[in-house]
Amino acid sequence: MEKWLDLHMHSSYSTDGELAPSALMAVCAAAGLKTVALTDHNSVSGVSQAKAAGKGLGLEVISGIEIDCKYEGCELHLLGYGIDERADIFADIEKDVHEQELCMSAELMERVLALGIFFDKNVVEKLAVQGVINAEMIAEAALEDTRNAQNKLLAPFRFGGERSDNPFVNFYWDFCSQGKPAYVPMEYISLNGAIRAIKENNGAAILAHPGINIGQDQSFAQSIVEQGIDGIEAYSNYHDEKTTNFYEQFCLKNNILATTGSDFHGKAKPSIYLGEIGNPAPTKTRDALLSIIKDRGGNNY
Repeated sequence: MEKWLDLHMHSSYSTDGELAPSALMAVCAAAGLKTVALTDHNSVSGVSQAKAAGKGLGLEVISGIEIDCKYEGCELHLLGYGIDERADIFADIEKDVHEQELCMSAELMERVLALGIFFDKNVVEKLAVQGVINAEMIAEAALEDTRNAQNKLLAPFRFGGERSDNPFVNFYWDFCSQGKPAYVPMEYISLNGAIRAIKENNGAAILAHPGINIGQDQSFAQSIVEQGIDGIEAYSNYHDEKTTNFYEQFCLKNNILATTGSDFHGKAKPSIYLGEIGNPAPTKTRDALLSIIKDRGGNNY
């Protein structure tokens, strides 16, 4: 499969992203990518920088965002492509999520400590981004803390362990994500609200990496499609062959886009690289995506 299309990546405007938008675009170009989208968590703050840098590198950069949202009690990630990043709604989403994350940072640390995992709060606070502490930062500090040398809870995340490929983010999924023991709930926009925000601002709404959020629950996935999404990120680092095939066929059956995204972050996900996720028909996918955006009055790509 061709590997020049990547529609899911994060810059330093995501609290778990490493590279500035311009540096990220340089890595994209070096990896042989041609069309990309910057999709920071609940933020469009880096989009203009990515576009400017991408233009100088010969990259086609589509504006984007990854919105945390909730549907039927389940937390989902919705990608918005071709959106007008100047729209007030996206600034409002960013402000709301940031304020909640500031408030929950201390509680997150306490819940992880309660599991019997040691870390120095001062070390974690130095890793904070705009005052926000996330699970990946706690994982980094905990794995370096000598008090955890024999801690069986952390064994899977150490070299050679079954969760050591992306230890920091896997720590998040295993301990701090929805339904896990150190989870701190937040009030996210509804799925319908996120879809509306994207579509009303010229964009296409794509469900991100469903395999990690809802597995292969066909009934639930069908219900999500009926809310009005334009596609699903079928080709993802989080999907094994079986999951990829499931969502590839699901998209065909529902006549929606099957998109591609690496979900590159940098050090938070060290085994995820740019230019490694393929798509069997990248030109068709890219053209169909831009057609949706154009039909909604957008030319913001």
